[in-house]
Amino acid sequence: MRELLRSQDPVRLSFITALLADAGIDSLILDTHSSIMQGSLGILPQRLVVAEDDLEQARRVLTEAGELF
Repeated sequence: MRELLRSQDPVRLSFITALLADAGIDSLILDTHSSIMQGSLGILPQRLVVAEDDLEQARRVLTEAGELF
């Protein structure tokens, strides 16, 4: 698994996960529980990861959607 991005915005992470799923790319959000333990202060970003084989396609999907620069 390779990290695609980090975000403190759960809505953005949900949207990006849906974009990737529509493209047939499985993703996983890490550090959700750590973020919650901090009281949802937004201090700890959550990491979105994809399989290494899907990394380039995932970057392309997010770039086309304006979510990755």
